[in-house]
Amino acid sequence: MLVIQNLSYSHPNKDLLFEEIQLTLHAREKMALIGANGVGKSTLMKLITGELYPTFGTIITKSKPYCIPQIFGQFDHLTIAESLQVDQKLEALQQILMGNVSEKNYDILNEDWNIEERCREALQYWNLDNLDLSQSLDSLSGGQKAKLFLAGIMIHQPDLVLLDEPSNHLDLQGRDLLYHFIESSELAILIVSHDRKLLNLIDSVSELTPKGIKFYGGNYDFYKEQKLIEWNAQNADIQNKEKAFKKAKEKEKETMERQLKLNARGKLKQEKAGVPKIAMKSLQNKGEQTASKLKSAHTEKIDSIKEELNILRSEIIENNQMKIDFDYSKIHKGKLLFQTNGINYSYKNSPFLWKENLDIQIYSGERIVIKGSNGSGKTTLIKVLLGELIPQIGQIIRKEFTSIYIDQEYSLIQNDLTIYEQIQRYNHHNLLEHELKIRLHRFLFPKETWDKKCEFLSGGERMRLMLCCLSVGNQAPGIIILDEPTNNLDIQNMEILTAAISEFQGTLLVISHDETFLEEIRVKKTILLY
Repeated sequence: MLVIQNLSYSHPNKDLLFEEIQLTLHAREKMALIGANGVGKSTLMKLITGELYPTFGTIITKSKPYCIPQIFGQFDHLTIAESLQVDQKLEALQQILMGNVSEKNYDILNEDWNIEERCREALQYWNLDNLDLSQSLDSLSGGQKAKLFLAGIMIHQPDLVLLDEPSNHLDLQGRDLLYHFIESSELAILIVSHDRKLLNLIDSVSELTPKGIKFYGGNYDFYKEQKLIEWNAQNADIQNKEKAFKKAKEKEKETMERQLKLNARGKLKQEKAGVPKIAMKSLQNKGEQTASKLKSAHTEKIDSIKEELNILRSEIIENNQMKIDFDYSKIHKGKLLFQTNGINYSYKNSPFLWKENLDIQIYSGERIVIKGSNGSGKTTLIKVLLGELIPQIGQIIRKEFTSIYIDQEYSLIQNDLTIYEQIQRYNHHNLLEHELKIRLHRFLFPKETWDKKCEFLSGGERMRLMLCCLSVGNQAPGIIILDEPTNNLDIQNMEILTAAISEFQGTLLVISHDETFLEEIRVKKTILLY
């Protein structure tokens, strides 16, 4: 179904992205592809579809794959029918039914007489049967666009499907439909995703790295077990190398001290024996040369062990080091922060967003998720609570407190600044330069990245830099608000965010459809919008 052999890809600037990729996907097999942000997962998808061309290697597919991209904005100028690539067939069918039985229309339709029925059934499955195929794609929400392209699978019935973060924009209902579709489908499917619930429905998980693809024979939970075994083995290797490094240093010291003593004894013996000075000088030079050779041999061995140790350490990311370390919030637990009495909101002349006016109480120390279908006004409610929007009816009682609003783009990061300039903006306590650089290293920003502009950072890098800034600022807000914070993160960075947020002692308000994330950050209360 899909065979990739010795695949390498370099960017137009000649920078190598990955090399020697080997992958085989059989009929009806479902495989998940995971890996760090920027490692090339989406690029690999584009290579498979032919949108990009490999630098080296071959890609063999039985038929043209159907790909659902991660971003849909490039299709906004199209109608729904055009974006689904069924517009010409539907037009040809209508022309034939109206009596225009030209050869051209028959060629376009290609005997696909039930195209209308498949379109109707697919849209109905994804709860999009209220859409008109002639309307523009830019009139749809992100969740509707995701469902629309998923509906295209049922319409086109391909042998091979490529899904790039398919659950990113879906609400809970949409995700449930996606999970059911994946479980019941007999298609060959390759999925790039960080949705851990989805990953546990897949036959096998593979990890893409710059060195190639490593295959794990099971779902995500099995992958995690195997990674833990690998992590423990790496830690054991590090401990053994540290012991070997210490032993080599001690051996070097002992050998050099012994050689110096031998040289001193030899010199004293020669002086007592009355050896001429010129001969003594020659013997002294030989002794120094021996000492130099011994030192060189030990230095080479020590440097080799040190290099191996650095490589092992670089392969292990200590998520537990990336903590925000806030001071405790000055707001005592249980204090009322928000109270809404019968509020509702509408945009321009549109109807009110919520079927029932909202009565909400939020107390300090609570961990709350706002849930609702796509378009139910979750982000709008956040803006109303923060005072950015004024409700048309009802009243809000809002206490004085500080807040941090973290959206899925991590907009707290300023694109025009470098990484180092960004962290300086949060240096309210005047930390010394070396202290800031220690923090940057802790959050995986080595020296060579400090002058990099923030506009070029990936989602995971922006998230880590934001956490680093908050760590430097060290001022606990009354409330942290997270608006779909995991959408653009790989699994590793999701775990970093989860670990950091779990340490926060204040109030947490979250918009997320990621049930695993919500469980891990210990959300206890739900505000449901409909």
